[in-house]
Amino acid sequence: MAHQIIATSRSASGIPTGRLAVWWVVGSEIVIFGGLIAAYLLNRFLHGSWAQSAGHTSTLIGGINTFWLLTSSFFVVLAHAASEKRDIRTTRKFLWLTILLGGFFMLFKTYEYAVKIEGGYTLFTSNFWSFYYTATGLHGFHVLCGMVIMAIIAERDIKQGKNWHRVENIGIYWHFVDIVWIFLFPLLYIAK
Repeated sequence: MAHQIIATSRSASGIPTGRLAVWWVVGSEIVIFGGLIAAYLLNRFLHGSWAQSAGHTSTLIGGINTFWLLTSSFFVVLAHAASEKRDIRTTRKFLWLTILLGGFFMLFKTYEYAVKIEGGYTLFTSNFWSFYYTATGLHGFHVLCGMVIMAIIAERDIKQGKNWHRVENIGIYWHFVDIVWIFLFPLLYIAK
């Protein structure tokens, strides 16, 4: 019996198992973030004080972070296009540019947290701030995980010219992280 790498084989549906696994992860994450956003919306509509609390978020920083993430999504698309051509140098370059912009997002988020906490807005200040820190913290954790996985793919796989399919898989995950932010940004920063 020959040894076969499972992640590159095809499932019964004809979809590569690695891609199918990423979609399963994304599906489960949709349930988590969907529930969190639904709970936020219900509380927002029921409690007028949430609009006042939202008035203390920084639309400028949220907007800059949106720019970082959307631009990083563009770079991961370019990385995928380069991986389709088996271009090691260009694929790695665009993966690292994606990681860099993810890092900028995390730095701005850290700065924002520090300013908010120093201003007296902590996880325990109100229900709004509990939701704010929970949602943005969970999202930030996903950004950080994506950055780490992308670095591993760039340095362990692509640098050696193997497992090219992983660029597409991390791209799917990264786009999901961006889409979550597209929901969080208007809810937490714009709808004041």
